[in-house]
Amino acid sequence: MSSKKTTTPISLQPLDELFGTTGNSANGICEVSVSSLHSFPNHPFKVRDDKQMADLVKSVTEYGILVPGIVRMRSAGGYELVAGHRRRRACEIAGIQKMPVIIRDLTDDEATVIMVDSNIQREELLFSEKAFAYKMKYDALKRQGKRTDLTSCRVGKKSAAEEVSQNTEDSARQVLRYIHLTELITELLDLTDIKKLPFNTAVELSYLNKDEQQLLLQYMNTHSMVPSMKQAEQLKKISKQEALTYLTIDKICMKKEQEKEAQVQISETKLKKYFPVDYSKEQMEEVIFKLLETWAEGREKSGESN
Repeated sequence: MSSKKTTTPISLQPLDELFGTTGNSANGICEVSVSSLHSFPNHPFKVRDDKQMADLVKSVTEYGILVPGIVRMRSAGGYELVAGHRRRRACEIAGIQKMPVIIRDLTDDEATVIMVDSNIQREELLFSEKAFAYKMKYDALKRQGKRTDLTSCRVGKKSAAEEVSQNTEDSARQVLRYIHLTELITELLDLTDIKKLPFNTAVELSYLNKDEQQLLLQYMNTHSMVPSMKQAEQLKKISKQEALTYLTIDKICMKKEQEKEAQVQISETKLKKYFPVDYSKEQMEEVIFKLLETWAEGREKSGESN
């Protein structure tokens, strides 16, 4: 990144304030060449030429850029985009040469926090996008001295995970689960993004080391299967004790009948009366697990044992 002023504490301003102008011309809105705008390093949010982009291009063509991007100066020349990657792409497609931006003097960590906060509320984010975004913000806050544990009850202190979870639909515990997804190899993370590998199963598998994940992927491809949650938990447990082998993976993943006996099954008819009629199985499962997360956190706070 271009700036290295890492000693300045992060200023967690509301996003609305970031777009205001001041008497300082450096913080005012100005137009710069689209070609001078460079992507934020390791930007976790994908910029897709999809229907949403087509709609944005249409809006930009008709009305221009209504909300300026946020940038900072680059030592190598030009500007580093902190917020506005999709707007820049829309300008490129529409053939617009200049884009309004607010130039701000930001440290690396400040820029990271703003970059994540300005994108995390977008709809239809991939699991991988949220995972790497949460990790980037978490690491930035951690460098600024935020606590990273969730056990201390000191008044006036917040963990980095709790800070990341602010203004999102995810709890601090869920944020940490997302962050652990970044430990998955690319192929397994891709399966999670397309929902062939369920989120909670993917989190368990992210505790396997990279070699073990590669072995598991080989097994999955050979047998055209995806591990269940119970199988993933067993793989994780054994991995903590000894290195997983292909034979061990085979023994665990072949126990289909035993696993069926241990499953808790609730009929779809019973579940559907609690959800909107257009909810998919995946959406219902996501809501159920979020409710269970809240319930588990409540038990911990009340001192109940697991």
